[in-house]
Amino acid sequence: MTLPLAGLTVLDLSRLLPGPMCSLHLQDMGARVIKIEDTHAGDYTRSLGMPKGLTSPVFHILNRGKESVSLDLSHPDGHQLLLQLVARADILLESFRPGVMKKLGLGYERLCAVNPQLVMCSITGFGQTGPWANNAGHDMNYCATAGILDQSGEAGGPPALGNFQIADLAGGSLSAAMAILAAVVGRFRHGEGSYLDISMTDCAFANNVIPLAAMNLMGKAMPRGQDMLTGARPCYSLYKTADNRYMAVGALEQKFWHQLCDVLAQPDWKTRYHDMGPLAEQLRAEVAAVFAAQPQAHWREVFAATDCCVTPVLTPQQAFEHPQLLAREMVQTLTTPQGQTLRCPATPFCFNEPKPQHLRPGPQQGEHSVSILQNLGITDTQIQQWQQVGVIRTASEHS
Repeated sequence: MTLPLAGLTVLDLSRLLPGPMCSLHLQDMGARVIKIEDTHAGDYTRSLGMPKGLTSPVFHILNRGKESVSLDLSHPDGHQLLLQLVARADILLESFRPGVMKKLGLGYERLCAVNPQLVMCSITGFGQTGPWANNAGHDMNYCATAGILDQSGEAGGPPALGNFQIADLAGGSLSAAMAILAAVVGRFRHGEGSYLDISMTDCAFANNVIPLAAMNLMGKAMPRGQDMLTGARPCYSLYKTADNRYMAVGALEQKFWHQLCDVLAQPDWKTRYHDMGPLAEQLRAEVAAVFAAQPQAHWREVFAATDCCVTPVLTPQQAFEHPQLLAREMVQTLTTPQGQTLRCPATPFCFNEPKPQHLRPGPQQGEHSVSILQNLGITDTQIQQWQQVGVIRTASEHS
């Protein structure tokens, strides 16, 4: 089967996490993704936290299998080269601050004049408009602004930072990919491209459903750690084991709670399913004492044959070895140009064909500059001249 986005070309001017993850999703659905990098640092995820000469695994995970063209967009020739690429592209993705593309002479109006069917998507922290549009920020700032961070953490404690970037990935990458796909469908139906203004804060805020529902019912959200899904109910909580690991008890439905009570040989707990407040805290302490008496491995074995939403809290290393993820072929390998073998998540999308068993690494900066410009009909002599004056950069300049 041909992947659904086969034949579409994405020009990705973004860096770091949200944009590259978005274009990775599009690539996994069949699109060709060309990274447009500057002629200086390029996408600095490449070297983030790494010794000189080594590429970060994060870069390879986010940019596996993509192509890279390195252009100086501030130079008239580099500017014109991008416009030539735009004329042949379907989607352009960027994550500069508002106004940067327009300042470069590459705003939507200019690009649309070159390619009226282009879908252009801008991912920013706060959007293209509003009093905070030009403010800098990171995932925690967007989550803080959207009311998400306030709800993260234990009751009575400070807000807690997680290592899953909610606003970047759910608010930026996934929301942008969904909007892009809708715009592409719209283009096929109506013949026109479109401009998408994706605010990570907006999208994170729109997905913050549970606390906002409580706010509408009671005038305010429940305090941190005291909502139904964050600690108010003993049937939906985390419990420490004897070896300082944890079990995730998600027996939210009464039938699952009853099964848990049977497994733990605590039939008296069944009638306490609806306990709230001090009664719930007392029940939680009793449940915690039971789980604390044995190591996690014991509880994994005890609950292995019972389907009541109780699972061990795994480390990332353990997740890569989990039989469910292995059966789904979600763990693949990637070999870098330096000979390093990385274990990476495979594409989560299944389109009636096997997943690739080995993934291609992320590109070197400018690795495909020459071949892609040759496909535009540009002569080798002209390419060499542009390389000499810094309009383009090729991978050979890094060696």
